[in-house]
Amino acid sequence: MAYQPLFTISPALLRTIEEIVALREKVLSATVQVAWIPTLQKDSRVRNTHSSTAIEGNPLTLEQVRALEEGQPLMAVTERSRREVLNYFAGLRFIEKRVNKKPITHEDVLRLHAIIGGMVMDQGRAGRYRDIQVRVGRYLPPSPEQVSGLMSELLDWWNKEASKWSPVITSAIIHYRFEEIHPFADGNGRTGRTLALWELYRRGFDTHHIFSVDEFYWEDRPRYYESLDVVRKAGGNLTGWLEYTAEGLRLTLGKVWSRVQRLIAEAGSRRIVLRPKQEKLLNMLRDHSSLTPRQIWGGLGVSRQGAMGLLRPLMEAGLVQRVGTKKSGRYILV
Repeated sequence: MAYQPLFTISPALLRTIEEIVALREKVLSATVQVAWIPTLQKDSRVRNTHSSTAIEGNPLTLEQVRALEEGQPLMAVTERSRREVLNYFAGLRFIEKRVNKKPITHEDVLRLHAIIGGMVMDQGRAGRYRDIQVRVGRYLPPSPEQVSGLMSELLDWWNKEASKWSPVITSAIIHYRFEEIHPFADGNGRTGRTLALWELYRRGFDTHHIFSVDEFYWEDRPRYYESLDVVRKAGGNLTGWLEYTAEGLRLTLGKVWSRVQRLIAEAGSRRIVLRPKQEKLLNMLRDHSSLTPRQIWGGLGVSRQGAMGLLRPLMEAGLVQRVGTKKSGRYILV
């Protein structure tokens, strides 16, 4: 039987989606001048990682998570706590590099879970659907024999039907249905929230990866769990859940807009409008810790002189920095 989510586009949901669209347009219009996008991307990645792991009990603070992302050593932190955070960063990088992946397959979901759950599973195996019955509070998820089939139905809906609806709606449906199936013995919460984020990325909703909606769930965890539970109490009707997640996305966009305004003010005269190859260069540096001059001009398909012409304004704007010696220098994001 094909998966068919049950929901209604209520007036409240429609009104919130309209507000989301307006806020998103303001943010995207501002990011035409994208000198500070790498700063927002780093901040979003840190906030998503901190929030999603903290929901599951990870004790690291936002600043400790930020320090780990920057490669700084942390004292008096357990290896388990550290590994959960680093795994989540790796999971985010996995989906960021696969924004154009179609279709999403079992193998994609299993690989993502293997990254997020590697060496931190309390039970079961990372990257394998569960072969045991689990319980989540008072909720008893489907039996392990049903998991693969239910995931096939969800993936089929995601790949064939989701594009008919706004990603505001479909990301929330994927989030809920994944948690309802609870396909893994451990790590379902982190994986489900990452899949929801992946849908926003794949559908072009969060083009620059600067929204940290998991922060909304973390800030009021009781309401997050209650909103998930309400769907079951409503006989599978997702309307209330969609209203809740849309509210979270609206508030998230409001915070992003505030950060954008602050960064614009701080940038002042340093603000620049990026050329396409400069934007590509920043993306290359985001995906690698550093790049040599040869890697830069080779990756951009320009001459050495052309690469320097692209790099110079970025360095003057404080976005890129050269480190190392004159002979072995490399470029990094500031």
